[in-house]
Amino acid sequence: MGHPPVHAFLAHPSIVMALVGFVALLAPLVLIHEAGHYLVARACGVGVKTFSIGFGKEIFGRTDRHGTRWKVSMLPLGGYVQFMGDMNATSQPSDDVADMSPEERARCFQFKPLWQRAAVVLAGPAANFIVAVLIFAAFTLAFGQIEAPPVITAFAEGSPAKAAGLELGDRIVAIDGHAVESFQDVRAAVLPRPGEAIALTALRDHRQLVVRFTIGTQVMHDEYGNEQRIGMLGVGSGKVSRVAVGPVTALGSGLRQSVSIVGTMVTGLRQIVTGARSARELGGPVKIARYSGERLNLGFLEFAYFSGLISINLAFINLLPIPGLDGGHLAFYLAEAVRRRPLGLRAQDLAFRTGIALVLALMLFVTLNDLASLDLFGHVFGR
Repeated sequence: MGHPPVHAFLAHPSIVMALVGFVALLAPLVLIHEAGHYLVARACGVGVKTFSIGFGKEIFGRTDRHGTRWKVSMLPLGGYVQFMGDMNATSQPSDDVADMSPEERARCFQFKPLWQRAAVVLAGPAANFIVAVLIFAAFTLAFGQIEAPPVITAFAEGSPAKAAGLELGDRIVAIDGHAVESFQDVRAAVLPRPGEAIALTALRDHRQLVVRFTIGTQVMHDEYGNEQRIGMLGVGSGKVSRVAVGPVTALGSGLRQSVSIVGTMVTGLRQIVTGARSARELGGPVKIARYSGERLNLGFLEFAYFSGLISINLAFINLLPIPGLDGGHLAFYLAEAVRRRPLGLRAQDLAFRTGIALVLALMLFVTLNDLASLDLFGHVFGR
């Protein structure tokens, strides 16, 4: 598939627009994430020492009547909540917990029951996931729910599905044994898997048939020429409609969309690990800033939808079992539940140091990836 002519693409936003979009995107999502930790911690009686948006040196802040320091820091690449008993932002135990009074120990994070510690840690990613569900639900409520039965009414040129023997009028009922009820389900199952083999079950004249073939690969471009490699069957439906729905149905739709996006992320991670996708497709802060500026440039609705996608990304990444991230803490708690005692402090310290080194190495890799894959000065500076 050839590249569209360059003049067909919109001009990329300036570096100012990219920075504004990046801050407008990340700051609220980080605030929501950390607010999840904070609210559940307070509900569990945990003392909170610091609530920070960003890392590094404090720019400004204030201390509330509960002793919590609320602040904005210099590096806007995340944030943290530091609990009583924490040595640092990664919630490693402080050395002075042994010297605490019984009242202080009662408010110390490390001395809370295992289920409460797990709930506090899980609350951050959960908050991001819930926000994404609400964003997608709001779109469904405002614009209606797309309904398209998975019945093939057209084939694209070079359709892999047609070459495999599917015919007009066939109804797709399952892909790799997973039932599908609409063309949206088909797209969700196919788009993230270019070049992979599938078993597609179709209904024809009241008979089921299973067709095995390889999903096609298509290179798509957005309004700014950003390239994405997706899977395609080369089939279409002529019965697409939007149906007005109520709040409950919209919430269900938002939840299904969010779960589907998580599934796409899991598939993408598996493909990178197995080599089916290049690790160069990973994006970092530079690319997120660029995309943020582009979506903001296209209008509020585009930016809001993009915010939902990034919110799910934050939840997913934070749940990876890497020490220093929320998922690393949950992995420690799982080990504690199995062993019936926590890991030793030396083992935790070594794991945290390794995890932080891994996160920093990954950040460096994706940033270099961004700089290598983007025409940074031409695109970000709007040339």
